[in-house]
Amino acid sequence: MDQPKLSWQSKTVLLLVFPVVGATVVLQAHWWISQMPSVAIWTIGLSVLFGLVALQLRSADAGAAAAGAAITATLMFSTTSFPYLPWRTALIPVILVLVFASIATRTGRRRKEALGTAESRRGRTASQVAANLGIAALVSNEVVQSWIIDSDWFSRGALAPIPVLAPTLASLAEAAADTVSSELGQVLSSQPRMITTFRRVPPGTDGAISIPGTVVGIIAAAVVATVGSWALRGSLTLGAIAWAGGVFGLFFDSLLGATFEQRGWLNNDGVNFLSTGSSAVFALGALAILSHSGVG
Repeated sequence: MDQPKLSWQSKTVLLLVFPVVGATVVLQAHWWISQMPSVAIWTIGLSVLFGLVALQLRSADAGAAAAGAAITATLMFSTTSFPYLPWRTALIPVILVLVFASIATRTGRRRKEALGTAESRRGRTASQVAANLGIAALVSNEVVQSWIIDSDWFSRGALAPIPVLAPTLASLAEAAADTVSSELGQVLSSQPRMITTFRRVPPGTDGAISIPGTVVGIIAAAVVATVGSWALRGSLTLGAIAWAGGVFGLFFDSLLGATFEQRGWLNNDGVNFLSTGSSAVFALGALAILSHSGVG
């Protein structure tokens, strides 16, 4: 459970994410309205609908629903391509993250409540949404994309358009993998082990992993990466790198939980934000290696 003294970390995540997200939504909506109004209408409309559905499902409270809608709009604007189809944007992988989180959170709720690890029935908060989806929104920002495109790390052949999409998709894959692994792991395994020592610990312990939980997490990452790659008109390479990044972040999350979170240096929002960030960095690193090796 998060310690009150670490609430500043949740506030910091919010401050890092939402000024950028808010400015992006306003500027992109204004530009698209002047150029192609249908893109703005579909993006804003579907993002608001996404937030309302999350609120109705009690997967998020009011603040989190608004935060999710804003991040979804940012991701949709940033991944728009032509011919324009709303479902060929980041909307689809974001929806998958919501679906996986909702199902995993509800599965075995009585057992989780007995363990004291169940999510609030009001749903996730804005800081939790920012911690899980914020990195995807930040790395898809136009400024970051321009920096990646202008760098000489990814200049070879078919890999050239992938870097602007891979870190975003990898962080979404990690968000799904982490939620599914932690939520279902508590239900599927009664004897998880600490990732650093492999000693048995109670379910729900920070840094604990189990074979069933890890497997379902890896599968969730694969689904988000594969379907997301299709939605973003990407290649098999994009899907594979995003999946690998998601799996890397899943284990990195457990490592942070077993060390910094256990010691009271990080709260859960801080861990999730850094873990999704590690997935994005892993994806960029993998692409840099492939580029310099001449792949593509």
